[in-house]
Amino acid sequence: MNTQVRVTLRILDRADKEILELPRVVKGAVYEFQSKFRADPNHPSLRFKQLKGGSRLYSARVGHDHRALLLHVGGGDYLLVSVKDRKEVYDDLDRYAYEINRVTGGIEVVDLAAVGDSVVGRVLGKAEPRTGTSPRFTSADPAIPEQGGGLFRHVDDAMLLQLGVAEPLLPSIRKLTTEDQLLQFVDCVPQLTSDVLMALHDGKTVDEVMEIVTAPVAAPEPVDTTDYAAAVARPSTPVTSDDEALRAILAESFARWQVFLHPTQRKLADNTYNGPARISGGPGTGKTIVALHRALHLAIDLPAGTTGRPILLTTFNRNLAADLRTRLLELAGPEHTARVEIVNIDSLAARVVSDADDSRRSTIGQEAEIREWKAMLLELGETRFSAEFLAAEWSQVILGQVLGSRADYFRARRPGRGRQLTRQDRDVVWQLTERFTKRLADQNVWTWQQVAERAAELEIARADRATAASSDSATEQSGPGTRYRYQHVIVDEAQDLSPAHWKLLRAMVAPSVNDMFLVGDTHQRIYDNVVSLGSLGVNIRGRSHKLTLSYRTTRQILKLALQLLHGESYDNLDDGTEDLAGYRSLLSGGEPELVPHVTWDDEQRTISAQVRAWLGDAQPGAVTQTGGRIAVCVPTRALAADVLATLTADGVEAVEIGSDGPAASAGANAVHVGTMHRFKGLEYRQLIIAAASQGYIPRGFLDRIQDTDPHRYDRERKKDRSLLFVAATRARDALVITYHGNASPFLPTQL
Repeated sequence: MNTQVRVTLRILDRADKEILELPRVVKGAVYEFQSKFRADPNHPSLRFKQLKGGSRLYSARVGHDHRALLLHVGGGDYLLVSVKDRKEVYDDLDRYAYEINRVTGGIEVVDLAAVGDSVVGRVLGKAEPRTGTSPRFTSADPAIPEQGGGLFRHVDDAMLLQLGVAEPLLPSIRKLTTEDQLLQFVDCVPQLTSDVLMALHDGKTVDEVMEIVTAPVAAPEPVDTTDYAAAVARPSTPVTSDDEALRAILAESFARWQVFLHPTQRKLADNTYNGPARISGGPGTGKTIVALHRALHLAIDLPAGTTGRPILLTTFNRNLAADLRTRLLELAGPEHTARVEIVNIDSLAARVVSDADDSRRSTIGQEAEIREWKAMLLELGETRFSAEFLAAEWSQVILGQVLGSRADYFRARRPGRGRQLTRQDRDVVWQLTERFTKRLADQNVWTWQQVAERAAELEIARADRATAASSDSATEQSGPGTRYRYQHVIVDEAQDLSPAHWKLLRAMVAPSVNDMFLVGDTHQRIYDNVVSLGSLGVNIRGRSHKLTLSYRTTRQILKLALQLLHGESYDNLDDGTEDLAGYRSLLSGGEPELVPHVTWDDEQRTISAQVRAWLGDAQPGAVTQTGGRIAVCVPTRALAADVLATLTADGVEAVEIGSDGPAASAGANAVHVGTMHRFKGLEYRQLIIAAASQGYIPRGFLDRIQDTDPHRYDRERKKDRSLLFVAATRARDALVITYHGNASPFLPTQL
């Protein structure tokens, strides 16, 4: 009986980018090709053939004018590495080498155009790689070229290889003498080589690069540089199944970097943690993508027979929660997404309270709360504390830590509150908050923070019942509310959650392996919530990791964004400090522009002209998946209304970003306009930050409290700086900042 070897076809991450750029009809041909190839690679229409005898490279026909280049991994396993016009595909044979990295063990593509003719003979297909395992090297290794000078003269070749640099690139690395040369070079070399060189150039020591860049992606076992079957199975070879990748590519509904993870990100998403873990990193480093892949990984690993939605994915903003739901569905598909509860934290708290309490109160926002505090203090003639201070103390400390008595408040820590309180002060504050709580109750209203506190109380009681039930199997099976709600909790934008939110989440999942996974960046904190996770039962010590490579924005925009934070200090959610050291981008683009104006009317004319110029240069399919193509970001809703009116009058389709994101009815190329708070989690190819003027950024009222309430002044000013930082890092390719009158003091004096 004739048995056919089962054929598998996987796709190298590099190939999907090529496919994405192909015309739609050719994409359809690629999809048809993969189906035919999997069924029968020897089908006559595919013209499947081995190239340059003895080579691992094969070609196959894709439609009439295109060819697929495939790497034979072993047996019936193939890797799609390129799809090109039939006139170009054979040029790849002399340009690219597909080699196994001796440190990561993954397959990487080496562009030999970057290394010169002297090493073209090493291209896979003219000679098989050397046999053996070489996880570490010494300077006596005959394969190591002589060390030269240039930018990296302080690091010898042996050490570069230990760090994971691709060996064929060593001669060219020694020729790099300027930063411009380096930036051009890293654009066409494997990812790990690029990461290592950029980290060294940024001033990191060899030991620091080994720890931050290399160690997270190093293979745990010795690497055989001839075993392609083992290489393609490692996380360091970024591949995916043919169906998964092509569905996304053909739909054009998910950006490439949102489908595939850098090996460092993959390791974090798939790791096993003995407790809560936290991933930090600057904007665009892929934290949210790691969280989404984490959700998928945990959903796949759920025990057989698990019912319901045992995984929680939550964040602070409603529009971000909606975006997470859409993106997880794209990534994981409906089956796995159905196992994940995706909801913003306040909605979750409200549901917990609604399910347990008969009382129904209206919920008021922060502005209404402050008005009530002011009215009460005026009635009492109380002047020792401001309404804003009391609101924050009540919200962040008393409600945030679910403190049930004055004695608890006297003992409570107050991280991030600034102003010191004596025991007598605390007694006064406690009495005022009790009076304020009764005032709201008499009006049958409460705040969102009260809802979170009540939900936390209910869940803590439920957790206590679950702990008691664990020793009594009969109770566990029959008692009401005797199980934890979730097996795993994932939090996006962790820096925005309050202490009460963390108390709630901690009580929703049993302390265990892989219980909580948090991603966030305190440099992007735009609310008042400052926490110490350890004091709230969320112990991340020893399980914190940092992402430093930005995939969103260019080096030029990133440089400006970092300047906006100059002089500020930021916490790490756990009583320590955090910075963006090593935060970098491999993308290059134009310099940001800073455009002054005399009046707001003048500025609006510039905004409209710039938007119309960008629209005139638009390319089809340029809309991003987590925002749009062009946006205008302003400090206030009144300014947003002005910009919308101006653009509309000039014939530009524009839409405001609301609490749930841009209106669904807006066209794909509509210009998005909104306040800085609305831009959290979004990204745009081209962005204008308008009215970046003193009095708007930071807000003008802060000058009035600088002397009377210096702690609040510093806190609010820091929030405004973070808002501007968040706005600037939404831009991918182009950023224009306009202002009228005096520029914001946060802006650099020159770009």
